Amino acid sequence: MTNYDYDLFVIGAGSGGVRAARMAAALGVRVGIAENRYLGGTCVNVGCVPKKLFVYAAHFHDDFAAAKGFGWSVGEPQFDWATLRQQKNQEIERLQGIYGNLLSNSGVTVYDGQAQLLDAHSVQIGDQKLTAERILIATGGWPVIPDIPGKEHIVSSNDMFALEALPKRLVIVGGGYIAVEFAGIMNGLGVETTLCCRGDKLLRGFDDDIRDFVAQEMRKKGITILLDSHIEAIHKSAGGYQLITDSKQILVADLVLYATGRSPNTAGLGLEAVGVATTDIGAIKINADYQTNIPSIYALGDVTHHISLTPVATAEAMALVNQLYTDKRTPVDYDNIPTAVFCQPNVGTVGLTEAEARKRFADDVVVYKSVFTPMKHTLSGLGEKTLMKMLVQGSTDKVLGIHMVGADAGEIIQGMAVAIRAGATKAVFDSTIGIHPTAAEEFVTMRTAVK
Repeated sequence: MTNYDYDLFVIGAGSGGVRAARMAAALGVRVGIAENRYLGGTCVNVGCVPKKLFVYAAHFHDDFAAAKGFGWSVGEPQFDWATLRQQKNQEIERLQGIYGNLLSNSGVTVYDGQAQLLDAHSVQIGDQKLTAERILIATGGWPVIPDIPGKEHIVSSNDMFALEALPKRLVIVGGGYIAVEFAGIMNGLGVETTLCCRGDKLLRGFDDDIRDFVAQEMRKKGITILLDSHIEAIHKSAGGYQLITDSKQILVADLVLYATGRSPNTAGLGLEAVGVATTDIGAIKINADYQTNIPSIYALGDVTHHISLTPVATAEAMALVNQLYTDKRTPVDYDNIPTAVFCQPNVGTVGLTEAEARKRFADDVVVYKSVFTPMKHTLSGLGEKTLMKMLVQGSTDKVLGIHMVGADAGEIIQGMAVAIRAGATKAVFDSTIGIHPTAAEEFVTMRTAVK
């Protein structure tokens, strides 16, 4: 036992913080945790969970349209935003309750409020001062709104989950996964949607074929995509808002969403006073053991601005707790982390992009690619296509990357990620019997490389 109030005090009750707190407490560690907004963090409240629920809602637009091709006659569909929002709120409240119970049942003491560092072993929450042998910062990220004329008219992705009413016309500024996902959601719910991206392609960091194919499929669904376009100012008008681009084009909207990135959520933590080192964008600097330059203070997850994914934060939490309180080391392997973009159709990807593979292996890269109409859409009349792509190192036959745009891509790529992490070769895929008829079987029937 120590003379501190806690052995470990966690700031931030999101995915990473809660996992670390629960795991440590289960090992007999005295743990406290502070949260100033909502249990579950971004993912549960204004991220992964409500977004996926909204994606499901948006999909019904296509499902109703597809029904006729299968012999179903349906009336004119009617969508009620207030019902979806209320249903979503009830589910989020249920999950918040689960998080609270998980913490309390684990023996973790929960504090409601902003925790501020006082020194290497102390935090202040309101009028209360607490001490801890170690402090873990897991406060996640927060949307970035650029400082442009008319900034006060902009909403962030956080705000989209609590809109009082759906807009008729929406302009989304950004080209990353949040922008792309909300474009699909809002379009599917009947909103006239324009996506304005300053880059020449959407989804920077993804495989180029995926980026082009996603834009093509989004446009087919009626989403307007403006590339190489930058917003210089936003003005309030009688009919909504006017956005002025760098080419002096005027876009008109009832709502303006900026999804132009997220920054580490470090405001109010007192990092400067204690001397915790940060990067030029405010990310907390850590070593390979998640330790800051102050030996008793640690950080993980989005606040370090490394790989901003919920499962990565929880994996880091497990690695840190095992490292600090057990004799078992479980370091996180950051290679071949799978991810998905829940646009329509979905994106799923794992491993190297083609550009990364060629940079690493030059001409020793063999590409397999297939574009086809999935079975459902042979009758649906929607014209939606699926893209599958596999990258293989020619000299070793090892699969380097797998990428997909199509229905349930995230579900399919999760299994592909296991194969890639196991070091599967193209021969292993070729010898695997496919499940017929599925889209996924295409990955084990690809035989002809792209020239």
